[in-house]
Amino acid sequence: MSTWTTREPGVLALPSGRLVRGRALSASQQPSRSRPESPSQSTPSDARADFELILLGTLRQFEAQTAHAGETGNGTAIESRWVKWPDFRLPSDPADAAAAFAEAWARAASERVGVTCAGGRGRTGTALACLAILDGVPPAEAVAFVREHYHPRAVETPWQRRFVEHFTAETAT
Repeated sequence: MSTWTTREPGVLALPSGRLVRGRALSASQQPSRSRPESPSQSTPSDARADFELILLGTLRQFEAQTAHAGETGNGTAIESRWVKWPDFRLPSDPADAAAAFAEAWARAASERVGVTCAGGRGRTGTALACLAILDGVPPAEAVAFVREHYHPRAVETPWQRRFVEHFTAETAT
C-alpha cells in the first residue's frame, strides 16, 4: 500500500507528513485548493483510496455510493466506513465519528485515505480539521489550517466550526 502525493488535487498534508485526500462525491463539485493546480498535478484516474471515510446522511446514500464505486480495477473492493452525517449538520453519533477519524488518521500513515461527502467542503472539511487535530494542530487553529491547505470554504457552518473547536485527541479514544 502507498500514500498520496502532495501534487494530487484535494490532498491535505498534515503536519506529521501524513497525507489525506478530501473530495466531493460529485465530479462536478471537486474541491479546489486555494492555490491553482498545474496540469502536471492532475490525479490519475486510477488513484483511488485504499480506505474511504464516507460522510453521508443515510445508509441508502452510502450503499448507493459504495455500489457505484465498485472495485479498484485490480479486483479488490475499496474498503470504506460510513459516518452518518446529514448535510450541513453534525455527525449523528459524535463518538462513532471520532472513532472513524482516529481510524482514518492511523491508516493514513501507510495507506491512501480519502474523506468524502456530497460537496467535499462542509462535512469533509470538518472531518479533515479533526484529523489535523489528531495530528497535533490545536483545535482553535484547525479550521484555518484546513481552509489554507485544502479549501478556503471548508467547514461551512457555525456548528461545524464549534464541533472542531471542541474536538480533541481524547475525544477519539
